[in-house]
Amino acid sequence: MSASGMSRFRAWWSQRPAAAGTAVMAAAIVSIGLHLIGHETLSRIVLALACAAWLALAADFVVRLLRDRQRWLAEAETPAGLTAVAATTVLGTRFSAAGWQTLAEALLALAAVLWPGLLIDVVRHWKRRMAGAVFLVCVATQGLAVLGATLAAAESVAWLAHTALVLFWLGLVLYGVALGHFDVRQVVTGAGDHWVVGGALAISTLAGSKLVAAGNGGLYLWNSDDRGVLRAVTEALLVLVMAWYVVLAVAEVVRPRLRYDVRRWATVFPLGMTAVAVLSVGTALGFPWLRTPGQVLVWIAVAGWLVVAVGAVRFYAGPEGQVTSTGPR
Repeated sequence: MSASGMSRFRAWWSQRPAAAGTAVMAAAIVSIGLHLIGHETLSRIVLALACAAWLALAADFVVRLLRDRQRWLAEAETPAGLTAVAATTVLGTRFSAAGWQTLAEALLALAAVLWPGLLIDVVRHWKRRMAGAVFLVCVATQGLAVLGATLAAAESVAWLAHTALVLFWLGLVLYGVALGHFDVRQVVTGAGDHWVVGGALAISTLAGSKLVAAGNGGLYLWNSDDRGVLRAVTEALLVLVMAWYVVLAVAEVVRPRLRYDVRRWATVFPLGMTAVAVLSVGTALGFPWLRTPGQVLVWIAVAGWLVVAVGAVRFYAGPEGQVTSTGPR
C-alpha cells in the first residue's frame, strides 16, 4: 500500500465508520460457512482475519470511550453502534463451533453487557426513513440468541436456551418495527447496507434452527407444541429470506452499483448468513437436500467477500481513493 493510501486508511480508521464492525461480521460468517462445508483450513484463515479486525475494533471502541466520550456517545446513537454486539456474537459462534466454549462464553457475556444500552440508545434516535442499517437492532438481538442457543446445546444449559428463545421472539418484533422505519427505496439506491433487510431475517432463521437443534439434544426444552411452532416459524423465515435474496439480487442487476463503497461489507454479511442459515435449517429440521444449495450460497458469499476485500485494497492503495465518514447509518 502506498504512503498516500496508508494515510487515507488511517484517516478512515480514525473516523471509525460502522463498516469496521460489518467487516468483522462478514469475515466471521464466511468462516462459519466454510467450516460447515468442510473447508477448515480456509475457514481458519478467514477466522484469523476476523479476529484481527475484531481486536482492532475493540481497541478503538475502548480508546474512544476513554478519550473522546462525546464522539463515542454520538456514534452509539446510530444503528451502526450495534455492529459491536453483532460482530462479537458471530465471532463467538465460530469459536463455539471450533470447540472453544470458554472463549465463546466470554464473548457472549461481553455482547450481553453491551447490548441493552446500545439498543435503547439506538431506538431512541430512530428516524422516519432509514437505510438498511436500521435492521441491526434485529441482527444484534438475534446474534445473542444464536450464540446463546449454540452454547446451550454444546454445554447442556437449559436456562441459556430459554433465554435465547426470548431473544429470538424479541428479535422478530424488532425486525417488524425496523421494517416500518426502512426506506424501501434503498433496495435500488442503497450503497450496500440495504442487504441487511434480508440478513436480519437470515440470522433470525439461524437462531430458530439453533433453538430447534438445542431441543433435539439431551435436554428437554420444548414440548411438542413449542417445537412445532419453532419449526414452522423457522421454515417460514427461510422462505422469506430466500425471497429477499432474490429481490435484492435482481435489484443489483437492474441498477448495478459497481463502485467500491465501505458499506459493501454489510452486503457480504447477509450473503454469508443466508448460506449458513440454509445449511443449519437443513441439519436441524431434517432437510438434507438443502445442503447443496447451501454450499452454492457459501461460495457466492466467499466470492462476494473477496470482491469487497480486493475493492478495499485497491481503494486505499490507489490514487483515486477518498476518505469519507460514510457507513451504515
